[in-house]
Amino acid sequence: MRMCSIASGSSGNCIYVGSDNSHLLIDTGISKKRIEEGLNKLEIKGDELDGILITHEHSDHIKGLGVFSRKYEIPIYATPGTIAGIKESSSLGKMPEGLLHPIKADHPFQLGELDVHPFAISHDANEPSGYRIEQGGKSVAVATDLGKYDDYTVKNLKNLDAILLEANHDIHMLEVGGYPYYLKQRILGDRGHLSNELSGQLLCDILHDNLKHIMLGHLSKENNYARLAYETVKLEVTLADNEYKGEDLNMFVASRESVSDIINV
Repeated sequence: MRMCSIASGSSGNCIYVGSDNSHLLIDTGISKKRIEEGLNKLEIKGDELDGILITHEHSDHIKGLGVFSRKYEIPIYATPGTIAGIKESSSLGKMPEGLLHPIKADHPFQLGELDVHPFAISHDANEPSGYRIEQGGKSVAVATDLGKYDDYTVKNLKNLDAILLEANHDIHMLEVGGYPYYLKQRILGDRGHLSNELSGQLLCDILHDNLKHIMLGHLSKENNYARLAYETVKLEVTLADNEYKGEDLNMFVASRESVSDIINV
């Protein structure tokens, strides 16, 4: 199984997960051109995709969905609440008939060779979800746009081989930055985004010897930067009461602009 970030950040998200014969996108929050360029680097054509999984209806996760789906007519999977949000989004244009397929958190389904496990997340959207993908005894997950996490979240992220995990903001940068008060409160709230510190703490709860690949993603352009996210998460792991040290992790920060290295599990 392979995993790759085509784009990850507050301005647009698109993640590829696939195997030799099955290919998925999680979110299409960038332009059709950039999605195609990313897939091209993976030597995959748009019409070879088995499905598009949408986490929620915010623009940075669905911006390219209308144009991309009109060209390739790939099935789209999302919760009923997210589908309602997609349909209400005036910027997408008319979506092709029959492409939107409702799914439910905690109800796994299969796409090609891949087993998809949607799980509920805490974010200020209609009915948002994260995704765990399994195949041949290996598993990867995308967990971003989490205002908070709990035992349920941890359970869904246990025993992974690779993860894309949100490290959205540095709390101090956010607090002293130029965002209006209401927006700061939204980001810091239970339905906002994970800070670098919380990202590190969640990582501590799911670390095990076979979690070989960690991508930090969905960084805020205004309230974070890659080195700070990386060092903060590393420090949280080092300071935690476990046998792992931050410098032992195979971890990198996914870029908002460029395609990441391909993770093979």
